[in-house]
Amino acid sequence: MRIISIGLLLFIFASISGCAWFSKDSQEVEKTARELAAEGNQEFKEKNYKNAIEAFTTLRDWYPFSKYAILAELKIADSHFKLKSYEEAIVAYQEFESLHPRNEAVPYVIYRTGMCWYNRIESIDKDQTPAKKAMEQFQRLTKRFPDDKYSEKAQKKIMKCTEHLAGHEAYIAEFYLKAKKYKAALKRFETIFAIYPDTEAGKQSIEKIVLCRKLLEEESINE
Repeated sequence: MRIISIGLLLFIFASISGCAWFSKDSQEVEKTARELAAEGNQEFKEKNYKNAIEAFTTLRDWYPFSKYAILAELKIADSHFKLKSYEEAIVAYQEFESLHPRNEAVPYVIYRTGMCWYNRIESIDKDQTPAKKAMEQFQRLTKRFPDDKYSEKAQKKIMKCTEHLAGHEAYIAEFYLKAKKYKAALKRFETIFAIYPDTEAGKQSIEKIVLCRKLLEEESINE
């Protein structure tokens, strides 16, 4: 298992130079790998992400045991992310974590995986799978690496996901209420209060619960 400092490799990318302790043959191989790394890095900086993916993929495939290969894997994922190709980015980030579970970049990778889902969240009336998946990744990050700087960012995203999911439940509850399906509405509002008590929807659910119970009593009397 290769555990190489990402920060060190980024430094090497920025200041590519010959190393006396390589043999001549090794120098040629490393030079080629370094050239691909430099090319990919430059393309990435210039926001030519498709070209960056091509360069880094060539580096990864041609020189899988090069010291640059691990960063190439990460930059491939980042390039897909920048292109908003989130499905491809998720696969690349997850593959990186699977291959390098102890690498220093893992907290960043988990955060970015969560952001791939987070950036696909739609309005509260749509399917909420992206919000749930994002929440899973952010919670996993905060549990595994509570002191990492990306956990602090993840906490903020967790709050936003929670508000969004609560809003989705409130949307459905309001639908039932307007349709005069008071039992179904009451159940939804009670769920919101139980699971999301600190959200805006959770606070508003108290009043809605009282209203639903009142309407159910009136409905029962009129039967």
